[in-house]
Amino acid sequence: MNTNTLDRLRKLKFYGMYHAFKSCIETGQTSQYTADELLAHLVEAEWDDRSNRRIERSIMSAKFRYKASIENVHYQADRSIDRNQVMRLADCTFIDRYENVLITGSTGIGKSYIASAIGHQACIQGYRVFYANTPKLFAKLKMAKADGSYLKDVARLERQQLLILDDFGIQPFDAQSRAALMEIIEDRHGKTSLIITSQLPVSKWYEVIGEKTIADAILDRIVHDAHRMELTGESMRRKRPKTPEIKDLENNF
Repeated sequence: MNTNTLDRLRKLKFYGMYHAFKSCIETGQTSQYTADELLAHLVEAEWDDRSNRRIERSIMSAKFRYKASIENVHYQADRSIDRNQVMRLADCTFIDRYENVLITGSTGIGKSYIASAIGHQACIQGYRVFYANTPKLFAKLKMAKADGSYLKDVARLERQQLLILDDFGIQPFDAQSRAALMEIIEDRHGKTSLIITSQLPVSKWYEVIGEKTIADAILDRIVHDAHRMELTGESMRRKRPKTPEIKDLENNF
C-alpha cells in the first residue's frame, strides 16, 4: 500500500509529500504520528517544497548577475551604507508603494551586489523581479526593433514588479535608446518599482540621457521621492580577506 501511495504522490507531482512520507517510512517514524499529525506533517512538507521551488523559479527568471544576500552585505564605516536603510528596503514594502531606489558610487564599491541582494529578497517574498545590465538591455531592445519582438520585450519589463537597471549611465543614450527608456519609465511610473545603480551621481544623469526635455521627464519620474544610497570607499574587489560578497563580485567581473 505504501509503495502504491508513494508512486501516486510522485505522479501527482506532490514531491514534498512524497519525500516526507518516504523518509517517515524508511526511518520508521509513521507510528510516532497520529493520523492528524502525519497529515499535517505531509502538508507542511508539500507547502515548503512548493514555496522553495517557486522562489527558485523566480530567482532564475530574474536573471541576476550573481547570487547575493542581505546577510552578506558589509557595513564598514568607509562605505557610507546605512544598515537601517538596507534593512527597511529588504522588507520590500517600497515595492508596494511603487517607490524607486537609486544606488550610486565608484566602480567595484558593491552597488550591484546590494541591488541584487534586495532583488533576491523580493523574489523570496513573491515579487516578480528582473535584473538587467543597462547597456546590454538597450542594445537588445534595438535588435528587438529590427526583428519585431520589441513590444513583447517591453511588455515583459512592464509586468515586473521590480526592475533592476544596473550600470546605468556607463554610456550616453542615443535617440533610440532614449525613446525606449522614456517608454519603459512611463509604462512603469506609479505602478511598479525600479532599482538603478550607477557610477555617476544623479546630477550627471541629465548629460547621459541627453535631450533636456526628455531627460527632465524621465528623471522627474525616477528621482522624485526615491530612496538614495551614495556609496563611498575603496573598491571591494581589491580588499582582503575575501568575503562571500567580494568573491561573488570578483567571479563576475
